[in-house]
Amino acid sequence: MHELAPVSPFVALAYLIAGILFILALRGLSSPATSRRGNRMGMIGMAIAVVTTLYTHDIASLPEIIGAILIGGGIGFVIARRIAMTAMPQLVAAFHSLVGLAAVLVGAAAFLNPGAFGILDALTGQIHPASRVEMGLGVAIGAITFSGSVIAFLKLNGNMSGKPILLPARHLINLGTLAAILGLVAYFTTDQSPWIFWTVTALSFVIGFLLIIPIGGADMPVVVSMLNSYSGWAAAAMGFTLGNSAMIITGALVGSSGAILSYIMCRAMNRSFLSVIAGGFGAESGGAASGAAAVDRPYKRGSAEDAAFLMSQADSVIIVPGYGMAVSQAQHALREMGDMLKKEGVSVKYAIHPVAGRMPGHMNVLLAEANVPYDEVFELEDINSEFGQADVAFVIGANDVTNPAAKTDKSSPIYGMPILDVANAKSVLFVKRSMGGAGYAGVDNEVFYMDNTMMLLADAKKMVEEIVKAFD
Repeated sequence: MHELAPVSPFVALAYLIAGILFILALRGLSSPATSRRGNRMGMIGMAIAVVTTLYTHDIASLPEIIGAILIGGGIGFVIARRIAMTAMPQLVAAFHSLVGLAAVLVGAAAFLNPGAFGILDALTGQIHPASRVEMGLGVAIGAITFSGSVIAFLKLNGNMSGKPILLPARHLINLGTLAAILGLVAYFTTDQSPWIFWTVTALSFVIGFLLIIPIGGADMPVVVSMLNSYSGWAAAAMGFTLGNSAMIITGALVGSSGAILSYIMCRAMNRSFLSVIAGGFGAESGGAASGAAAVDRPYKRGSAEDAAFLMSQADSVIIVPGYGMAVSQAQHALREMGDMLKKEGVSVKYAIHPVAGRMPGHMNVLLAEANVPYDEVFELEDINSEFGQADVAFVIGANDVTNPAAKTDKSSPIYGMPILDVANAKSVLFVKRSMGGAGYAGVDNEVFYMDNTMMLLADAKKMVEEIVKAFD
């Protein structure tokens, strides 16, 4: 049985400290108020893990490793500086793909040169059977993460339709492919022929593609979280192959936290994890058709001046941000509007749906960037009961997560998903670019046509800026 290579007490202690810092980082990232501290702990922990690994490595020369770090770090720094906050979901998906690809490349390197990785049995001249299992699983999960993340990136970036792409007999194809991968990994323990390793790799790339294309855009936050979990498990598996306990700890933390987050988000959508993986959400015919017909339905349209007057006369306003706010980058103007309302003595709160936007915590990140006070931001379960007492619900680009069809229309693809009950407010101000488009799930929103709703049709940032001017 292949075991992790023995390490010095210093190395073990360093990895232990890094692991503790990673756990504290996750704890800190669980709240916006402590997220900066959590991020710093994660950075310190990773720095300790990297330095310790460099100190103990014997595979590549130090200049080669430092050169690779500088190149990769430089590219990452430039991308992070240039990327818009609206593109953060696809950036996260792209980073997940790189983690998956790294796992595949490490597995391939270990397979081609097992002696350098310390996984070669001196007696048989072959790779340890346990290492073959670790290698096979790591490569499989890594390849699934890579191809799945590429498809997620293309969907999020608009290079590929966000609607589900449903192949005939897709469930049978997926199950057959997964069974073949697991069977080959098991067979790999008895026969390390190259064709087995490369077939596992190829099939895993294919199944990653097949698993993500049938998942609709409305499920993308869960997909991003799920791919994050996959990347963690891939890293953990490669940690066993490399004999690196820091990778095992980090990968296990990322994998388990991503899985837990996926479960929490599925519960927030009242959907099972398996139903999301099965895909097809938003594929029903009612989306586009109803969106087209809805243009002819009567609705009330208002102006920035109307909205400013209505909110200035209110006692309480609940702001509901969505992806439309992210696209127009209206978070700073929105905070300015909230500040002006508070100066007028209006109570202002922000309501966040768990799956608003295109990735977990998308709205929280944008509001934090705009310096919206943390104590004004509330999750669905904490604020939903307050809409009935609110004078105004100000919805800015949040369609699916406010759609009553989730409660009333059993044929709707979003039926059963908990929503923010903005319709219960005395007045609803709904900022939307136009009446012609439906939400990401392709479902029209009945709130648009209610008697207490006023539609504010314009770019979200421009509309909020005009409302701010109207307060003067």
